[in-house]
Amino acid sequence: MSDKDNGKKQVPLRLSPSLYAELMRWAEDDFRSLNGQIEYLLTACVKKRRGGRNAKKEDEDS
Repeated sequence: MSDKDNGKKQVPLRLSPSLYAELMRWAEDDFRSLNGQIEYLLTACVKKRRGGRNAKKEDEDS
């Protein structure tokens, strides 16, 4: 399935080697890919910032 098919956008991301390594360890602990872990963390941060508003809509979009 391509990004066009699932509506997801590609975003180039530069990480320091130490942050990359830490995120990889965390992703492995949670049985996720690095990309999946970053998406999970960003989604959680956005929900927290919104204070739970539109949580149902966000879940449907994931």
